[in-house]
Amino acid sequence: MANDETTAQIKSWFTGRLPEGWFAGAPEIVRDREEIAILGTIPEPTVETDSDAEKTALIEGLIGRFREETRERRIEIAKEAERRFRQKVSWGVVCGETTVMFTTLSVPVMTRLRQQERQVLDTLVAAGVARSRSDALAWCVRLVGKNTDTWLSELRDALQHVDRVRSSGPDVNS
Repeated sequence: MANDETTAQIKSWFTGRLPEGWFAGAPEIVRDREEIAILGTIPEPTVETDSDAEKTALIEGLIGRFREETRERRIEIAKEAERRFRQKVSWGVVCGETTVMFTTLSVPVMTRLRQQERQVLDTLVAAGVARSRSDALAWCVRLVGKNTDTWLSELRDALQHVDRVRSSGPDVNS
């Protein structure tokens, strides 16, 4: 779990560093041990469209334009943040119901699985759901995250509370 104090500093730094007008409101900043993800909301299109397909195309165009127009500044800000906080930075936007991440890390995670668990992954690979065991495991993690979002959110809140209580306790290293 990421340190709350450092996360608050990172959020404050990005709030001060990001150009005004990039996002409609403050961006969502999500941090773990390896990565800081900046997810900003851009305004929905004001142009009326005749179909959902046209609206989808319009939103894709807005996101593409934002990505290209901000690329150099995003890279500059990311490099500065990576030097300062010693973590990689990724970017994404939300427009309406569409969320697109421009850059993200894919971090290897070591795990030990029993035969029955490996057979689940192999079945997903054999069925064409995933290209490899690694992809199958990532698919499973996404599925669990999607279907237990509320529970995971409550668990994260509880862990943050534990971190706050632990940090306010006596310093055993003194």
